[in-house]
Amino acid sequence: MNDRQGFTLIELLIVLIIIGILAAIAIPQFSATREKAYFAAMKSDVRNLAAQQELYYATNYEYSASLTDLGFVASEAVNIAATGDNAGWTAVATHEALGTDEGCAIYYGTVTAPTIGGVSPEAEGQVACTR
Repeated sequence: MNDRQGFTLIELLIVLIIIGILAAIAIPQFSATREKAYFAAMKSDVRNLAAQQELYYATNYEYSASLTDLGFVASEAVNIAATGDNAGWTAVATHEALGTDEGCAIYYGTVTAPTIGGVSPEAEGQVACTR
């Protein structure tokens, strides 16, 4: 009687193939979820900036181009470029992991709408993102 115990080579290869297929499905899904989180952080930051700008305007009767004056701190790895004056303000948010051609933009007032990656907000106060 043969009393050997263990897995055969074929059984081990089948398990490795199944693990490989599952990894091939899961890794792209993880990347897409991570990118969605980056855009959610940028959208949240520009909306919070809009609230800060309106509070600043209520006190000073002008918009600020300085994030420090607003007391605004962006999320980690999110960079915001803002301009502001009596006519309105604009902001463009980018994420370090995505580069400078992908991000979100917003504006208020009679200023020219900002553009990021060929996308501009269609209306005042609307957040427009490249994806």
